[in-house]
Amino acid sequence: MPLYLAQIGEQYIIKKTIGLEETKHHLQNLGFVSGTSICVIAVMNGNLIVQVKDARIAVSRELAEKIII
Repeated sequence: MPLYLAQIGEQYIIKKTIGLEETKHHLQNLGFVSGTSICVIAVMNGNLIVQVKDARIAVSRELAEKIII
């Protein structure tokens, strides 16, 4: 399922990223790599605050649709 459907506070594992190659590369540079643990911290105006590795990152709903958990 896409990341934007995740429950707040639950741990998930990233299965893959989808989209154009440059989008996938951008997400991988941010730390969204297959097999990585991820947790949604909060949702604000449709944007998600997520914990990936040791960083908190804000992603738009459009990008969250490209991250499959």
